[in-house]
Amino acid sequence: MQIEVRIDLDCQETKIIIVTSEVNDEINEIIKKLEDVHPKIITGFKDDTIKILESDEIYRIYASGGKVFVETDKEVYTLNLRLYEVEQRTDNRVFLRISNSEIVNLKKVRSFDLSFTGTICVKMLNGTITYASRRYVSRIKKILGI
Repeated sequence: MQIEVRIDLDCQETKIIIVTSEVNDEINEIIKKLEDVHPKIITGFKDDTIKILESDEIYRIYASGGKVFVETDKEVYTLNLRLYEVEQRTDNRVFLRISNSEIVNLKKVRSFDLSFTGTICVKMLNGTITYASRRYVSRIKKILGI
């Protein structure tokens, strides 16, 4: 991919042009990132408290019993978002979808155990153990470079 920046002193508004032979997933991802200029906030609820959660404190985000939860080192918070909405608000270079019901923070993963047939056991730094579903195994391996 080539990146070119042109300085034009007469330019009133920045303009981005993408020149490509086809629109593929990579191009769609670039467009999505360029359109996404507003910060994405994840707000967790615990009892009568609302907390703005920083991405570096989140271990995993998961759906259970029709609700979405965020697990941090100290607490588990409830979210008023669906899992796909949370996925849109998180950085896909740091957060990885491992199943239809779970997203993990790669910076909080201790290890990936590939010894299980057809799935991957994910061990988190806080001791939590979770599993990737079969349908996400190839995507996870690709991201991990294996």
